[in-house]
Amino acid sequence: MTLTQHSQKPCQDDLQNFGDKPEQVRDTDHYQQEYVEDFTDRWDRLIDWKARSEAEGDFYIRILREHGARSVLDVATGTGFHSVSLLKEGFDVISADGSPNMLARAFQNARDHGQLLRTAQADWRFLNRDIHGEFDAVICLGNSFTHLFREHDRRKALAEYYAVLKHNGILILDHRNYDRLLDQGVAIRSGKGNVYCGKDVNVSPEHVDEGLARLQYSFSDGSTYHLNMFPLRQSYVNRLMTEVGFQKITSFGDYLPGHQDPDFYVHVAEKEYKADIKQN
Repeated sequence: MTLTQHSQKPCQDDLQNFGDKPEQVRDTDHYQQEYVEDFTDRWDRLIDWKARSEAEGDFYIRILREHGARSVLDVATGTGFHSVSLLKEGFDVISADGSPNMLARAFQNARDHGQLLRTAQADWRFLNRDIHGEFDAVICLGNSFTHLFREHDRRKALAEYYAVLKHNGILILDHRNYDRLLDQGVAIRSGKGNVYCGKDVNVSPEHVDEGLARLQYSFSDGSTYHLNMFPLRQSYVNRLMTEVGFQKITSFGDYLPGHQDPDFYVHVAEKEYKADIKQN
């Protein structure tokens, strides 16, 4: 057997590639090239599991239990933080993601926490092709929904979430406060928020317009990565979920109802059929 010595430099296949004009990369499918292995290996330094757990408290657990949810589809599991947290609380969880690098990291993280993930690589736009069964709840967290650049993709993904939900099921979806970023140009509060709590990385907007938020992630070891995302406005997300069919939407700011100027918005959308009954 011959052992191969690997260089400390990432190989060419593990480098992000945005081309010569990165601000013009506004393609939903490009996320596959953004979450390279080196970046996902550092992702938990951005999250800081302990700090995020303290910041969230029992927010998601409480909402799921209030709605009687038992089975949960985590469609953007990332490195597995929420899937692992829910498994520890006794929920039945399927963990999906479009990035194989993220799924591999999530599976290992779960094992390190004494849990076994049931994983599936799935594209949200074709979720019912890859995921079978119905769920009490779908969660799409970590600002993940902003990877969808076309409105058709966003509507398709929401419709797929809706379809896998049982009657009276709920969708929980979050996103950054892009309204503040677009309207005020206020910088992202890295290391001080309650979603991305890691102090080992600085997150800063490199370019922002109505169709793109290009974020730079600079780690203390000198490595730098980027993500291109669509800046979702809060009112737009609420309208879209209503038009897809969700009948009641409750929005939170940093886990508080009606909180002004939060870092993140969290929307809880209910799938419930309410017939209009006319009195004679």
